Amino acid sequence: MGNRGGALHNNQREIVRPYKNRQWITCVLEFKSRHRSVMSPGRYTELFFLDEAVAFAAGHRPCAECRRERFNAFKQAWIERPLARSSQPVRAPEIDAILHRARLNEHKRKRTYEAMLSSLPNGSFVQIGSSAYLVWDDALALWTPECYGKSDRRPLDLTVTVLTPQPIVECLNRGYQPEIHKSFCTP
Repeated sequence: MGNRGGALHNNQREIVRPYKNRQWITCVLEFKSRHRSVMSPGRYTELFFLDEAVAFAAGHRPCAECRRERFNAFKQAWIERPLARSSQPVRAPEIDAILHRARLNEHKRKRTYEAMLSSLPNGSFVQIGSSAYLVWDDALALWTPECYGKSDRRPLDLTVTVLTPQPIVECLNRGYQPEIHKSFCTP
């Protein structure tokens, strides 16, 4: 589960905005016996993802409260990425600001980029034609909202549209391994 920093819905449970602020996070479904009603008026809008790799493709990061261990691992990979520029301690708001610039273009639409499929780490998402695929080892797994579909061998000499924001791909390259839904299987 995740959210985008606040209420994206109105009192009629209609989505009225794509995000509230730069804090796009992924959370666990259960934490400290808290109970919520989905799309409660005036409360943050719950977003549901198949798995962490899908949430990353959407531009989310692990929550620093309910997923502290995963956040700390992500933060360590963040610090080690090639484009990291500071030796100062990294805080979630700085990560959020950089991710926000990487996930949306000047028209506030999803930012993508092109890369060689062979250069992408496990957990990256790519678009080929009109479909999205998870990259994992030598496989490409077709994504559907319910599960991963058929996996095919990954062609290495193909340039693809990358859906996962570049700073997250850099974290994946530095060893952060996202949690993957149980429906994924290699060819």
